[in-house]
Amino acid sequence: MHFLSPLLEDYIQNHSQEEPELLQELTRETHLKVLRPRMVTGHFQGRVLSMLSKIIGPKNILEIGTYTGYSAICLAEGLQKEGTLHTIDINEELTGLQRRYFDKSGFGNQIIQHTGDALKIIPKLDWIFDLVFIDAEKKEYPKYLEAVLKKTKQGSIVLSDNVLWSGKVIEPLGPKDKATTILLEYNKKIKEDKRLETVLLPIRDGLTLCRVL
Repeated sequence: MHFLSPLLEDYIQNHSQEEPELLQELTRETHLKVLRPRMVTGHFQGRVLSMLSKIIGPKNILEIGTYTGYSAICLAEGLQKEGTLHTIDINEELTGLQRRYFDKSGFGNQIIQHTGDALKIIPKLDWIFDLVFIDAEKKEYPKYLEAVLKKTKQGSIVLSDNVLWSGKVIEPLGPKDKATTILLEYNKKIKEDKRLETVLLPIRDGLTLCRVL
C-alpha cells in the first residue's frame, strides 16, 4: 500500500537532506546482489533515523536487524565520539558486505556486529542503550521489546519499524496471517504500556517512537 502518491513522496525526498553518496552506493549494491532489496531503509527514512540520532546524541545504540547496514550507518551519524552501535542480524552471509560499508562510512570502529538470534544475544550485552531500533522478525517484536527494555533507562528511545505492515493493519485479517496479528497486538501493547510514551509516525511503512518512562 502506498500511503502517499509517488509525486508527494518525491517532493518530500527532494526537500529533505541529500542522501549521502556512500548510502546511494550501498543501495545500488543491495539491489544488485541481495535478495529482497526492498528491505533497505532508503533515503527519506534513513535521514529521519540520522536526524533522530543526532537529536538524541546517544552513547550506545542497539539495532535489531542489520540487513546490509544502511540504517546502522544512519544511526551512527548521531553517536557520541566514544559511543558504540551494536547491530544484530541472523544472516551471516551479509556480514562482509556490512563491514565493508561500515568501514567506508568512518564509523567502522564504533559499529560492533553480532550474528545470531537477537533474543539470545541481547541478554549478554553489558550496555545500557540510549537508542534502540527494532527492525527484524516481526513475529518476535513483543519479545524484542521486553528484552531491550531491560537494557534501557528512563529517557531511552525505542524505534520499531514496519508497524503499518504495508497497510495490512487496517485490512481484513486472514486466518493464517500471524505476522499481522502479532503486529496488531504489538501496536496496541506499546500504546497502552505504562512504561512507555508512544507515537506512531506515518513514515514509509510505519515507524513507532517510544520513550521509556
